[in-house]
Amino acid sequence: MIDETIAKIEAKIQKVNSVKDENKKELLNLLGTLRIEISELEKTHAEEAQSIAAFTEVSTHEATRQEKNPELLELSVRGLESSVHGFETSHPQLVEIVNAFCLMLSNMGI
Repeated sequence: MIDETIAKIEAKIQKVNSVKDENKKELLNLLGTLRIEISELEKTHAEEAQSIAAFTEVSTHEATRQEKNPELLELSVRGLESSVHGFETSHPQLVEIVNAFCLMLSNMGI
């Protein structure tokens, strides 16, 4: 299920016209790393891994909409950030990737 969600996010990023090519490339690179980190997390924390994938999907949707809603983008990004809360020690790379992804999505919503 998580791989399907990540694949949907990748397809969405590749198709969207409102995002610069350089930003698409960076998002796809971050998403590739996030896929690896979530897969590792899923082995021990399946529900949390699903939440991270789901919030990533919603946040990406909000950031790439034609008509952006800054409030919804902010809420979805906060949800994504919260989904990795508590993993700072055990999965620091995951938290770092999610934070970078959130920052990039937030900047796209400006």
